[in-house]
Amino acid sequence: MPSSSELLARARAETSELSVEELRALLGTGAPVTVLDVRESEEFAEGHLPGAVLLPRGWLELRVEALVPREAQLVVYCQSGVRSALAAQSLRALGYLDVRNLAGGYGRWTDAGFPTQTPAVLRADQKARYRRHLTLPEVGEAGQAKLLSGRVLILGAGGLGSPAALYLAAAGVGTLGIVDSDVVEASNLQRQVLHTVHRTGQPKTQSAQEAISALNPDVRVVGFQERLTAANVERILEGFDVVLDGGDNFPTRYLLNDACVLLGKPLVHGSVFRFEGQVTTVLPHQGPCYRCLYPAPPPAELAPSCAEAGVLGVLPGVIGLLQATEALKLLLGVGAPLVGRLLSYDALEGRFRELQLRRDSACRACGDGARPTLQDTPDVCAPGAHARA
Repeated sequence: MPSSSELLARARAETSELSVEELRALLGTGAPVTVLDVRESEEFAEGHLPGAVLLPRGWLELRVEALVPREAQLVVYCQSGVRSALAAQSLRALGYLDVRNLAGGYGRWTDAGFPTQTPAVLRADQKARYRRHLTLPEVGEAGQAKLLSGRVLILGAGGLGSPAALYLAAAGVGTLGIVDSDVVEASNLQRQVLHTVHRTGQPKTQSAQEAISALNPDVRVVGFQERLTAANVERILEGFDVVLDGGDNFPTRYLLNDACVLLGKPLVHGSVFRFEGQVTTVLPHQGPCYRCLYPAPPPAELAPSCAEAGVLGVLPGVIGLLQATEALKLLLGVGAPLVGRLLSYDALEGRFRELQLRRDSACRACGDGARPTLQDTPDVCAPGAHARA
């Protein structure tokens, strides 16, 4: 049987190395390289290479495929280069062909005076609360810290905004902005789960703040008890990382889309009608926007309000949770957001469909050379109440 030193020598012989100077130069070129830290989480928390992905050596074979595609260009490091040499050998055995070991590891990197990052440290109660997140390699402590520092704005504390707000709060998104000018009514309670009978008559922003604070005191709620207009939209969106559209009418959908394109903010759109709902994500200048999908609102006779047409109470919950999922993916930088894709759900058929969307080069909001102008437009909803999600 080979000794440990012989195993290490074999691993080093089978894996190419690069120096810390070479790695820093490589990272400076912007090359698509993944830097994998195979130390323990306690070591990672004390400092790590900028942008490094934590995957402790003991979990490598079980979790690496969920984190890193086999075709990725990989640089692996530990504290001194020993564990990472063995990890690199294992990665090659798993089919990762472009793998290099960082000679001297993190110790030599810091000795050279190169920049490091120190992740935010979670409190003991936060580690207990978010334990199921911390065990996910795609989240971990670093990802949870991103969520706690994240800021999501939700337009509407209604059917879509209610489940989205509750689950984003439960997930630990640190700041939630809630935009809504309405008060809680008895007819809302069939689907707007943020609110209760005892809070009927309260402003929805106040009711939402009470519900979210009771669920997770870590979350700061910023209420905007006003209707979104061209005059206030830029002020309201300022400082938020992701925007969720749970609006109840076409003018606010177009206004919010145009403002997000103008300001470069990710927008997650959701809408519901009777037994059907849809979700898509807009990343400005990386895919189509809402106007690419619907260049103009439909005629009034084709746009009845939900008050007139009805909506199945649980449907906004399904769509709102899909919106919350998209927001979490964007904050964490994981997965594939619904950019250029429209996910449609038919509750009666119990069936999802996905439609591919294309950016319209002539779009007035995101087309070639376009710069959206923010303006208020008349509501095209059929006579009666607004289409309240």
